[in-house]
Amino acid sequence: MALREYNKKRVFNKTPEPRGGKPAKDALHFVVQKHDATRLHYDFRLEMKGVLKSWAIPKGPSLNPDDRRLAMMVEDHPYDYKDFEGIIPEGNYGAGTVIVWDEGTYETLEPKKSIKEEEKSLLAQLKSGSLKFRLFGKKLKGEFALVHIKNNNGSGENAWLLIKHRDDFASTTDISKKAKSVLSDKSIAQMGKDKNADQWISKPKNKSSSKSKKTQ
Repeated sequence: MALREYNKKRVFNKTPEPRGGKPAKDALHFVVQKHDATRLHYDFRLEMKGVLKSWAIPKGPSLNPDDRRLAMMVEDHPYDYKDFEGIIPEGNYGAGTVIVWDEGTYETLEPKKSIKEEEKSLLAQLKSGSLKFRLFGKKLKGEFALVHIKNNNGSGENAWLLIKHRDDFASTTDISKKAKSVLSDKSIAQMGKDKNADQWISKPKNKSSSKSKKTQ
């Protein structure tokens, strides 16, 4: 079960985090969530086979090809996590404030004819330890690579590097200065002060589905 580790770490009547979700069929999605937990970091997530393959990046993504951002692979997350913003209450795994720092769609560098073929290629690359893709985000655009590194200063088997390719979107500008959520336009500090931030609303389809879901 792909989400076994994710579910094992959470008590869902005490956290507003989502449990599942079905992917859209039009394109593959990615999200980068800024997460102020024990330490501030960015969670980089790529949709594959109905879940979000996930990496924690302490310094966050960079548009500078000279940067090599350490990315620690963590457990798969459910598809609906791509829309999650709010506060994970104290006492829960990953307790802290979360915003959607960037989101969009992505594809392999050699786009395939179908989503199924895209995912097959991506999963093969993931297994090989060299994943190359093109992002169509609001902040992150162009070609990137995730490269698996082994036995790097004791980082273990989960250590990867996120690297920007040299293309038209490469830049030495510090993209982290664009600090606000692309969904709510709130900063981490603003989300943390939001009295309704302990709820999770995933693009509600109607008024009844947008009611506050308070943690217990």
